[in-house]
Amino acid sequence: MARRKEKKGKKKSGRSWKLTLLLFLLLLLASAAVLFTMDGRHVQFRLVGSSEITVPYGEDFVDPGRSAVTVGRLFGTGVLVLPVETSGYVNTKVIGTYELTYTTEFLFDSYSAKRIVHVADLTPPTITLQTVNGYQPDWFTGYEEEGFLAWDNCDGDLTAQVEREVLEDRIEYRVSDSSGNEAVAERTLPAVAPPELTLLGEEYMVISASMEFEDPGVIAVDGKGNDLSDKVTVEGSVTPYKLGEYELTYSLSNGAETVSVTRTVVIERVELPAVVQPDEKTIYLTFDDGPGPYTGDLLDILANYDVKATFFVTGLNPEYEDMIGRAYREGHTIAVHTLSHNYYAIYASEQNYLDDFYAAQEIVYRQTGSYTRMFRFPGGSSNTVSNFNPGIISRLTVLMNNMGYQYFDWHIDSGDAVGTRTTAGVVANVTSGCTGRKISVVLQHDVKDYSVAAVEQIIIWGRQNGYTFRALELDSPTAHHRIAN
Repeated sequence: MARRKEKKGKKKSGRSWKLTLLLFLLLLLASAAVLFTMDGRHVQFRLVGSSEITVPYGEDFVDPGRSAVTVGRLFGTGVLVLPVETSGYVNTKVIGTYELTYTTEFLFDSYSAKRIVHVADLTPPTITLQTVNGYQPDWFTGYEEEGFLAWDNCDGDLTAQVEREVLEDRIEYRVSDSSGNEAVAERTLPAVAPPELTLLGEEYMVISASMEFEDPGVIAVDGKGNDLSDKVTVEGSVTPYKLGEYELTYSLSNGAETVSVTRTVVIERVELPAVVQPDEKTIYLTFDDGPGPYTGDLLDILANYDVKATFFVTGLNPEYEDMIGRAYREGHTIAVHTLSHNYYAIYASEQNYLDDFYAAQEIVYRQTGSYTRMFRFPGGSSNTVSNFNPGIISRLTVLMNNMGYQYFDWHIDSGDAVGTRTTAGVVANVTSGCTGRKISVVLQHDVKDYSVAAVEQIIIWGRQNGYTFRALELDSPTAHHRIAN
């Protein structure tokens, strides 16, 4: 009986130990679970660099690196480095945003982290300035672009997009690519010496009043020896028959800079000789409006009596122009009357009168080889037909005298133009007019046959009455009328 009781006690003791061990294990597991829960262990990814990075376009991409470990509140970081897989890709030849995903497993859970990668064009374009060997800019035309190129590693050729700004001493070139990267280049402009203007003739000219003024001009040469004279502009003018001081400014401009020189021109009066009164009784025969069909006959009469006369010539009968040359060669005085004898044309302005006068002078020069300084106004200085242009004769007398031209009117009008149409009438008018006068300037017209026919009788009468016949000279009595306009 005792052995059975002993065996029974041993069985109870074995079960108790196992139960205790089980309880201990359960307690240990429960404690571990509590501790694990309290630790909060989880996976932590460690990325080398930032989670969002930018990489240059076109460069090879290398992942900066990553790792994964466990971490908890109670036991800190685990020593085990977990295996990590990477998914996603980065194409650096295409601008854009890419995503890389890192994953790992821990205690039946999956963990992941992400990295954002931006592929961007970070490189600005390049601007290459070209140069032309030996090129020198021209002052007048300015700098001419030698050329430039612009290139971008992403956008390619950007030459057409270059903005060019010309400043005073340089040119700035700017271009931006599609990503906003800007390139700037600068070209320093070489200094260009302005051209030199050299006056031909005197800087201060004093000249006599005349029909025309010939500007001596200037020479303009740039730093490269190019002649720019044809590009010179002249400001100011000279009225050569009006006394006074004038300024001529010669200039060259390239739009930004102007170089200039100035000439002063002084127009002075041409002094006329003092009038010399002849000692003896004198008749000056003068003939207007020729030459004409009767001028040759008149010259024959004058030659026969060795009398010199004065011819105030026109251009009305060009077929008889050679009579001017004959009269000059035979010792007669040639003076200007008018080219056209058109009052309303020649007295319309000073310039109109001068144009007519100068054209008549050319006829005189053609026939005699020289110009004359003597003239007679169409209608005389006392004419009123010019009243349509008030004061024209007064102005013309001044400017013509300033140029050294002397005008002659008359004392005796033969009346052959409007008063009489007979030889006897002309003779009577001239002889009666000269009677009792010491000096007589007689007006006749060699285009009137009856007036030409009267000349021989006038000469005979004059000599019988003690008169000398002379041709007018520059210092002869002028017989000036009272100017009516």
